[in-house]
Amino acid sequence: MIRTVVVDDEQLVRSGLRMILDSADDIEVVGEGTDGTEAVDLARRLDPDIMLLDIRMPGADGLTAAAELAALPEPPKVVLLTTFDLDEYVHRALRAGAVGFLLKDTPPRDLIAALRTVAAGNAMLAPTITKRMLERFAAPARSGAAQAARRLDVLSGRERDVLTAVARGMSNAEAGRALGMREATVKAHVSRILAKLGLANRVQAAILAHDAGWG
Repeated sequence: MIRTVVVDDEQLVRSGLRMILDSADDIEVVGEGTDGTEAVDLARRLDPDIMLLDIRMPGADGLTAAAELAALPEPPKVVLLTTFDLDEYVHRALRAGAVGFLLKDTPPRDLIAALRTVAAGNAMLAPTITKRMLERFAAPARSGAAQAARRLDVLSGRERDVLTAVARGMSNAEAGRALGMREATVKAHVSRILAKLGLANRVQAAILAHDAGWG
């Protein structure tokens, strides 16, 4: 069961999300909150698998909460809810350790599928909107690109291939098909890439790759 906490300052939004998620037989909404401070408290008390957070909330917002949640000893996976005009905030949140984001008008079936994807250990890079955000807000500046490229020098050729696929928004299965590798092999490569680069998740690796001009 995927234990999920929903945090949004609007009761109607929370109720709608709960109704959608509770319709899935493998997702359980174990708590609801109204701001970032409450989100962190709920995460400590309920130990959920996923925190589904709105970005813009009064008081402590979703960005603040994402950073605090990432610092917990056993942090939950953080997925952010946003609207298109808040794109610039998402890049900051991904760097703070969030694994992805959803638009508030995401269809119910896609919302459920997204949480399953995150629970399985994959970042939400596949949707077109996510890739577009990374391309827009992680576009390499010259100095940043050089620094990012130096960090990536530790990777082997095959690891570079895998990271490029990740930066393009591919899942492990998609990367495996593109590179002629088994999905489990891709997953192992991703784990080694994260360890070598000292990163927490695929999203951070994808951002670094984009900073270096990959993808």
